Amino acid sequence: MANLSKRAGTGVHAAFLSPGTKEQIDVKTIAVIANNKKTLGGGLEELRQMLFERGYPDPMWLETSKGREVGKLARDAVARGATLLFIWGGDGTVQRCVNAVVDRDVELAILPAGTANLLALNLDIPFDLAGALEIGLAGTSRRLDVGVMNGKCFAVMAGIGFDAITMQQADGDLKERFGRLAYLWTGFKALRVNARHTKIRVDGKTWFKGNATCVLFGQMKSVAKGIAIFPESQPDDGVLEVGVVTAESARQWLRVIAQMAIGNAKHSPFTKMTQGRHVEVHLDRASRFELDGGAKASRRTHQVSVKPGAITLRVPSESSS
Repeated sequence: MANLSKRAGTGVHAAFLSPGTKEQIDVKTIAVIANNKKTLGGGLEELRQMLFERGYPDPMWLETSKGREVGKLARDAVARGATLLFIWGGDGTVQRCVNAVVDRDVELAILPAGTANLLALNLDIPFDLAGALEIGLAGTSRRLDVGVMNGKCFAVMAGIGFDAITMQQADGDLKERFGRLAYLWTGFKALRVNARHTKIRVDGKTWFKGNATCVLFGQMKSVAKGIAIFPESQPDDGVLEVGVVTAESARQWLRVIAQMAIGNAKHSPFTKMTQGRHVEVHLDRASRFELDGGAKASRRTHQVSVKPGAITLRVPSESSS
């Protein structure tokens, strides 16, 4: 392996040609934004070597062991001239970077090194380092919408109630030790969550009023492989998917999940779905909310909206998710 420097680097491409080819490739100023507690393939050293071999011997390199710092690193990289950010981490890392650079003139490439990696799943980005890197360097640039909940952006989904409690209880050591199994365990425990009296206004009109255990907002289709909550969702259609779940018992929740597994959640007697651009949620008691799997503090009133075409991601050339 070549001796690769760990200094911050300039990120500028060192050559116009891909190794072993005569094809000209785009010249980008790249930066790697890494949560170094996350792993993928041979790790960050393998990524350095692969970038070196592709003509990036000295990438702008910003890494941290604290997930909360990645947004600042992303902003710093853009301020220093980066035009393509490789995001190494899971959904929380991606969410913070999206929130930091929304509406900025920069492209994002996902290196799915986290636990769930829902954005990568929905965009058909492979869960291997070589494949994800290739899409980042040579994939298609696609402008996508982002959701905004209580002033913070999300790229895949946000929610109140059941799913937020599931994510909050799976945070930290439990997720690090058990990976995706942590979500199954905390999801089972969260089935006992009490319903909240909920009022939802969509684009200025009252749409739902009653008891609910979960309210979801989607930019993408799936929350897990084979589990599509919003199967008709498109990430660039300028609207939010909105869903309410009224299931309270474990048996009712199992019926909802069974319908999700066949892409038919909207036909469950315990769900209601619509689309909109601006949503207001009022609860009788404060409840946690989550953004792309990251749990946030409880509150009674939630504001959710969509920002059309607010980010640009590198995706597979044939992707139409």
